[in-house]
Amino acid sequence: MATALLTLIGKPGCHLCDDARELVDSVITKLADNPAAPAIVLEERSILEDAELNALYVEDIPVLLINGKVHNYWRIDPLRLRTALLAVR
Repeated sequence: MATALLTLIGKPGCHLCDDARELVDSVITKLADNPAAPAIVLEERSILEDAELNALYVEDIPVLLINGKVHNYWRIDPLRLRTALLAVR
């Protein structure tokens, strides 16, 4: 089975980051029973705790990576995320 590693990059107190987390959690929950979906692992990283991430993404948070590649930033589209996750092989 394929695995999709989602990395949500943000910081505490960021309302867009909170919105992105809720949306990502919702998409993951809806895909939980879908046999076509990969195993999904979600990790969160803060730009306040990682100087490299801060330098890369300070103006773009929240940023969502799928298997290390930027999927989206600022606002996450649930349909686009679902489609991308179902395409992970």
